[in-house]
Order: sequence, then C-alpha cells, then structure tokens
Amino acid sequence: MHPSIAGLVSHAPLRVAGLSSLILFLSIALFAPLIAPYDPQETGSPYQPPNAEHRLGTNDIGQDILSELIYATRVSLAIGFMAGSISIIIGATLGMLAGYYRGRIEELVMAISDVVLLVPGLPLMIILAAYLSPSMWNIIFVVGLLWWCSTTRVVHSRVLQLREMPFVEAARSLGAGDGYIMLHHILINCKEIIQAKFALAVASAMLTEASLSFLGLGDPLNISWGEMIHFAFSRGGFANDMWWWYLPPGLMICASVLGFVMISMEPERSQKALEL
Repeated sequence: MHPSIAGLVSHAPLRVAGLSSLILFLSIALFAPLIAPYDPQETGSPYQPPNAEHRLGTNDIGQDILSELIYATRVSLAIGFMAGSISIIIGATLGMLAGYYRGRIEELVMAISDVVLLVPGLPLMIILAAYLSPSMWNIIFVVGLLWWCSTTRVVHSRVLQLREMPFVEAARSLGAGDGYIMLHHILINCKEIIQAKFALAVASAMLTEASLSFLGLGDPLNISWGEMIHFAFSRGGFANDMWWWYLPPGLMICASVLGFVMISMEPERSQKALEL
C-alpha cells in the first residue's frame, strides 16, 4: 500500500470508509445498465418472493425489485448532490459576504437565516412540495433553498476570524481587492469546512427526499429509494410483510447517509469515535 494511503487509513479510517461507500454507490449508479439483471420498467408476475430469477422478488406490477433498486440509486444520489450543491453555494456565498463586509449585510443575512431556522423545516418542505407539481427538480429546488442556513452560520464564523488575520491585512495593504481576497485567501481557508458541510448537506437532502417521497410527494416518473418505500407501503408491501420490497431501499438510504456523515468527520474526530 502506498505510504500516503496507509497514513490516511490510519489517521482517518472512518473518512476512508465513507469514501469507499461513496465510490461503491457512484459505481452502482454509473454502471446501472450493466449491473441490473432486468429493465426496471419490464413487468411480469407480481408479488413474487425472492427466487433464482428475481433475487429480491417483484413488486405489485411484476417489476424486478433489484433492478429498480439499482436504478433508484441514480435518482437518490442525483437529488442529494444537486440539492446539496445548491444549499452549499447559497450558504457559503452568504456566509462569506456577511462575515467579510459585516455591517448591514451581516445583519440582513443573519436575520434571514434566523427566520428560516425558526420555521420547522420538514412541514414547510411538505407544504411547498405539495403546492408545486410532483417533480424531481421541484424537490431539488425546495430542499436546496431550505438547507443553507447552517452552512451560512459556520462559514460566517470562520470568515470573521480570517478577515483579521495578518495575511489578509497584508494582501489588502498590497492593493488586493475584496473579490480577490475572498476568492484566493478567505475561500481557500474555508475549504475544509465547506467540504464537510457539503457532505452533510447531501446526506440531509437524501433523507429529506426520502421523507417527502414516502409521504407521496415524490416524482413517480423518477423512482428513488424513498419512492420505492412509499409504493411498498401504499400497495401492500408492509401489510403482507414483504420485507424484500421495503427493507433493501431503507438499508441503501441508511448506508449512503452514513457514508456521507463519515466523510464529513475530521480525522481527529473519527479517531476519537473509534476509541469510544
């Protein structure tokens, strides 16, 4: 094993495990047509238990659940990454502006974030998702616009420290503009915080999407893991104890979210978690 890789494994084992999990899920999403044994839209005999032909059985209209589970990886990860990206871009931008310029900009941004944080997130998302037409893009839009507040506060606190550092004062005294300083000095020193918050934002977006889909507010044309659980619940999977229908997507959600959480952990924190 390469020394740098060995050092990373020894100092941040949970982060390595999270990255390995992410690579696995991305590989499943990328090579879904090659991995899936059937076309997820192909129908056959409904309510089949796991057998040699259908490893996870079939659903109420005879679709192969394993194939549907593999293709749902694409939708769940796409929603998580896009919604997480929107929230991180908004949160990091507002946090940097508020922390660097202070004054009225800071007061306005912090006041807006306080209001958004006071409003219960999931009920508001349910209202917005119900008001908008069921669509994957609407879910991304709703989740992305409502998960930026915590990122704003963390980045704002970090920028307040960085703006008073000697290297920022030196760059300003040499004639560097505010945009240059924020991009080349402030942003680069907020990189680790933003990366950690991005991983958590993706995990939160995937959980939120699963919650909305389970409540029937997902996109029926783009089946995600949460949508699979919703169909299992509404079409007899839970009532008939068809664990092969609802348990695998639930485990996939748990495993992917856990992977992103482990990625966000700092090496020191992951080592302490192992010791505990």
